[in-house]
Amino acid sequence: MAHALPERTGRHPGWPARFGGLRVAAGLVGLRPVWLRDGTAWSAIRTRDEQHLAPWEPTGYGTWAQRHAIGEWPARWLLLRAAGRRGAALPFAITLDGRLVGQVMVGNVVREPLLSAYVGYWCDSQVGSGGVTTAAVAQVLDHCFTEVGLHRVEATVRPENAASLRVLAKLGFRREGLFERYLDVDGAWRDHLCFALTVDEVPVGGMAAALVRAGRAEPA
Repeated sequence: MAHALPERTGRHPGWPARFGGLRVAAGLVGLRPVWLRDGTAWSAIRTRDEQHLAPWEPTGYGTWAQRHAIGEWPARWLLLRAAGRRGAALPFAITLDGRLVGQVMVGNVVREPLLSAYVGYWCDSQVGSGGVTTAAVAQVLDHCFTEVGLHRVEATVRPENAASLRVLAKLGFRREGLFERYLDVDGAWRDHLCFALTVDEVPVGGMAAALVRAGRAEPA
């Protein structure tokens, strides 16, 4: 899958952006930048889903409820927006039929000569089994390998995280190794598997098109 490098304009290529739509069993999956007014929905989902999310996320200060109170969102949003503006990240909200249900974060964006980044994601447990996360990450990967001009995207996942491993498998990520005691997650230093995908491994037409051909999604 060939791509042209973006011109040097001083602006982070590919963010802000709003794109897509893939239709899956759960509904229409889209991506957009995170908004300040996402705080109420973000807090409600994250607070309810502590048992679903906490085992896979970095250890933080205070309790889960404290870290995900509505009042915490404005500062988080400012940090995400700032990272997007300076070119360090692409922070996207996952939407399902227009409502917030999760996030995809493309972080540690490194330009030439590496042209690489990592991708991380979470999704509301009430819709997570309907193909939403896979459809969202596929659209973000297409964006990374075209408009953003990246060559490589990595993902690190705890070996016990079966749901996340299924997402990466559906998208064709290649396992590269095991990072021992890699990240402080849920109160301890945890091993993580490392996966990667490079632009030359992207199926013809892109990741979203491959999901459509496999019968996992329909174009919007």
